[in-house]
Amino acid sequence: MILVTGASGFVGKALCANLIERCPLRISVRDKSVGNWPAGVDVIEASLSPEQDWITVLSGVSSVVHCAARVHVMNEDAGDPLAEFRRVNVDGTLRLARQAADTGVRRFVFVSSIKVNGEHSQPGHPFTADEIPAPGDPYGVSKCEAEAGLRALSQETGMEVVIIRPPLVYGPGVKANFLAMMRWLQRGVPLPLGGVTANRRSLVFLDNLVDLIVTCIDHPAAANQTFLVSDDEDLSTAALLRRMAAALGRPARLIQVPAGLIVFGAKLIGRPGIAQRLCGSLQADIGKTKALLGWSSPISVDEGLRRTAVHWIESQQAY
Repeated sequence: MILVTGASGFVGKALCANLIERCPLRISVRDKSVGNWPAGVDVIEASLSPEQDWITVLSGVSSVVHCAARVHVMNEDAGDPLAEFRRVNVDGTLRLARQAADTGVRRFVFVSSIKVNGEHSQPGHPFTADEIPAPGDPYGVSKCEAEAGLRALSQETGMEVVIIRPPLVYGPGVKANFLAMMRWLQRGVPLPLGGVTANRRSLVFLDNLVDLIVTCIDHPAAANQTFLVSDDEDLSTAALLRRMAAALGRPARLIQVPAGLIVFGAKLIGRPGIAQRLCGSLQADIGKTKALLGWSSPISVDEGLRRTAVHWIESQQAY
């Protein structure tokens, strides 16, 4: 049996849909009254807190896929954000992993984040899976510390640990900045990003990430390894906007503003992080993932964008 945590989340829900036909499945969610779960799935209500007792939940489980996490909070109100991220993403994760090892779980797959590597990569120098981490925000720090704790636990107990670090994940039902981008393009809003062509950013279609997670559940070569994942085609900001617009069947109305001017303007208004996300690079080198696992992304960027666009358009027409 496989236990999936965070099963009501963006990644967890897609993963469970993939696994339901493959194997006995147990899932943990914060509120099992929310959601329509298929018959035959064992749904458990649990929180990712350091106090949660997982022993009963883990009975009969051979592998855990840990998707649950405290993710980015847009309007953070915690007095000490890092402490809150650590309480859930570090202490809660290691509580689950320790009890998993104690109950005989063979493999623990941890969905981490490219933010463990850092906030941006240098042009022409994509992040690799085994380089020294350099997280730059509380979320990335907490994921990095959880990874270190899992590796130490693996050495102590013999439970196999697999770590996967996705970059931006998109797909049907995506929200946040990616959804905002689709709305702007659909409405024909002129965007001053036509000149942002020198940067490169990795992203991963939801089904591609799920495919790698499923591969890592039982692939012998995945044991005690860290993997990066992407669609294996990195795009500039301008290229992403044009190809997303094409998927939506709309022209991309991009204004040619030099990237340097965008960076300067963002600094003037005290929002340098926005310029970094729009103009900077964040690339993931998935060479190790392909070589060690024989894995390749089954769905191309353009097909992933098309499926994302179709789902969003159909969801708008339903209302």
